[in-house]
Amino acid sequence: MKHVLRQLLLAGIASFNLLSGNVQAADKLPVTASFSILGDLVRVVGGERVSVATLVGANEDAHAFAPKPTDAKAIVQSRLLVLNGLGFEPWAQRLAKSVGYQGATVEATKGVKPLVMVEEEAHDDKDTKAKIHSHEHVEADPHAWQNPNNVVLYVRNIAAALTQVDPAGATLYQTNAEAYVKELQALDAWAQAEFAKVPVNKRIVITSHDAFGYLAARYQIQFLAPQGVSTSTEPSAQDVAGLIRQIQREKIRAVFVENMSNPTLLAQLAKDTGVSVGAALYSDALSGADQPAPTYLRMMRHNVTQLVAGMKLN
Repeated sequence: MKHVLRQLLLAGIASFNLLSGNVQAADKLPVTASFSILGDLVRVVGGERVSVATLVGANEDAHAFAPKPTDAKAIVQSRLLVLNGLGFEPWAQRLAKSVGYQGATVEATKGVKPLVMVEEEAHDDKDTKAKIHSHEHVEADPHAWQNPNNVVLYVRNIAAALTQVDPAGATLYQTNAEAYVKELQALDAWAQAEFAKVPVNKRIVITSHDAFGYLAARYQIQFLAPQGVSTSTEPSAQDVAGLIRQIQREKIRAVFVENMSNPTLLAQLAKDTGVSVGAALYSDALSGADQPAPTYLRMMRHNVTQLVAGMKLN
């Protein structure tokens, strides 16, 4: 990793020198967002005044991100770096530091009340050699964008950060942010009405990894996932077996794979339980432009529609 960061640093310095200090003279304010959902929000708030680069693109997994020289170049050229925070992209600050980034940084989740997750880690029992679980640590759930009310804070934080870097655009940023807030409030009201069509005791969903905690808390849904908060961990055989028993016992039919997850595990679960896997959900990344979720608003409407249809089968 150190070798990679050293290469990125050299690439970033080279690109910075080529610019000859004239980045600020560009027509649009250069901004880098850590992943696709944030990139969309920055484009909405910044409008025509900003040029947005996204490090982790559509259908890509931020948990498994590996930086490229082009990412270093994007950061070095930026006036503002927009991060999610809450431990979602621990690589981002290291990458920015390694390339000598001198611009401003904002964490979009500032002011969000985080949900707490208890991560379970397996270890061997010394006597029986069997795998047992213990609650090793507690951490914040970083997927706060799954509640539209949190995204209200996201866009206001982004607008404030853009204003600080580019005071001349303050009126535009504020206007765009508040117009988007109204769309987010309408999205939340629509989602509440959609989920109300399903009895609370039927709102049970199986997904690839534990990315929907804020959606669950907002709309009274129970999400079950073989993986934890990060896609970099693998579930134990005991976890998978317990999930299969629960699917069979509770007759759960709402089973979904995520766009940036390996579908193999859920496909095996579906095969073992006789349940069909539903359409892809979009959790940590937007889709491509020709797919169902190229923006945050369309992502949420797609997910809600698919979840309601799946839960009605429970």
